[in-house]
This record gives sequence, structure tokens and C-alpha cells, in this order.
Amino acid sequence: MWKIAVGFVVFAGLALFILSKGGDIDMSGEKHGADATHSEAPAAAASAAK
Repeated sequence: MWKIAVGFVVFAGLALFILSKGGDIDMSGEKHGADATHSEAPAAAASAAK
């Protein structure tokens, strides 16, 4: 049982280390409004230009 706890602590520490070194990581979830970025708009504009 103690091996599971040690493994979890090691994995959590590794995950926190990777996330802290990752730079600008947004963990806030789904965006709505002005903060949202959509990839459909450039594709629609490109097809309308043809």
C-alpha cells in the first residue's frame, strides 16, 4: 500500500515540475466571449474569398 502512495507523490511532483517549466499554460477551462479564439473564422473567410 505504501508503494502506491509513494508512486502517487512521485507522479504528482513530476507533473507539477513539468507544468511549472511549461511556460504559459492555461488551466482555466472552456472560454467564452472575447477570450475565446476560434479557428473556424479564418477558414470561413478563406472559403468566402474564393
